[in-house]
Amino acid sequence: MDSILLSKQKILDIENQLLEAMKKSDVEILDQLLHDDLRFVLPSGDVITKQMDLETHQSGNLVLEEIISSIDSITQIDENVVVTLSSKITGKMSEQHFEGNFRYLRVWKIVGDQLKVIAGSCVAI
Repeated sequence: MDSILLSKQKILDIENQLLEAMKKSDVEILDQLLHDDLRFVLPSGDVITKQMDLETHQSGNLVLEEIISSIDSITQIDENVVVTLSSKITGKMSEQHFEGNFRYLRVWKIVGDQLKVIAGSCVAI
């Protein structure tokens, strides 16, 4: 996939695959989609790694009940794709209910023949 232009539909499909894996806490799919060196900035400002994210899903500490998202922009820069999206999320974190509107920035990178998230951030809006 290196140096090829990815279709908008391909990006939408992989974003939807990621969102479904997040909703289901499907750590197997998340493991495939997240780069081993992922860094993600939470709304609190904390920086987490892929391992931390997978552990949160696997432990059941994070339960995403509903995610309604819309893609704001998709920009490909060489073998990277930058996606911004807005989401309304309802769920529980450590048994505490939460609901909010968030803006995500995700950076996907073509690694071999697969797209993987290498970086991201989330802020409350």
